[in-house]
Amino acid sequence: MHPTRSMSLLCATLCIALTGGCTLAGDVRPYQPMAPIQPIIAPSAAPSAGAIYAAGPGLNLYGDRRARDVGDLLTITLVENTTATTTASTAISKKSDIEMGTPTLFGAPVTLGGKDILGASAASDRDFSGKGNSAQSNRLQGSLTVTVIQRLPNGNLVVQGQKNLRLNQGDELVQIQGIVRAADIAADNTIASSKVADARIAYGGRGAVAQSNAMGWLGRFFNSAFALF
Repeated sequence: MHPTRSMSLLCATLCIALTGGCTLAGDVRPYQPMAPIQPIIAPSAAPSAGAIYAAGPGLNLYGDRRARDVGDLLTITLVENTTATTTASTAISKKSDIEMGTPTLFGAPVTLGGKDILGASAASDRDFSGKGNSAQSNRLQGSLTVTVIQRLPNGNLVVQGQKNLRLNQGDELVQIQGIVRAADIAADNTIASSKVADARIAYGGRGAVAQSNAMGWLGRFFNSAFALF
């Protein structure tokens, strides 16, 4: 390949890698807002004229302050604690020996230059040993108040919300989305995150602290698919 063409290809590859590494270290990409869930509703009889009942939240004189309608607020207590450990070990060994007896011709071995040319033997020995360990632990505690965005026909509530903190060393984001059961909401209008169905929880930040814990652009290039050497 021509030197000029090789240099152009190297420069183009480096530019692509740098462009892909321009994202701020620690940049948090929140989940997209949850789309309304289309429930399957059984057909109901139309209300008769003159009825005093009207659909809607209405006025509940004896109810508590738990979230139950669209627009109500609900506090989710984050109690996420996950630990995963994986260990794998493999050892394989195989040994083979093959030996053929020396055939004879008229009662004497066949030789050439004094060496037996029809005798044969073969041997093989293979060994493989592999070992791998993986461990990961995550813990997230705190609380986040979310908003009810939809009430399903079975009474479950679709909620979502986020908290943005701007600190002196960067920005922090906590976001949660999911479905909660009204029966799981405590009297103080709180619910544990472990009881949120289809939960999507995002936590992270950007700024000086996140930058100090991130790999530099040159290190990301040499660890990318563009580094072929």
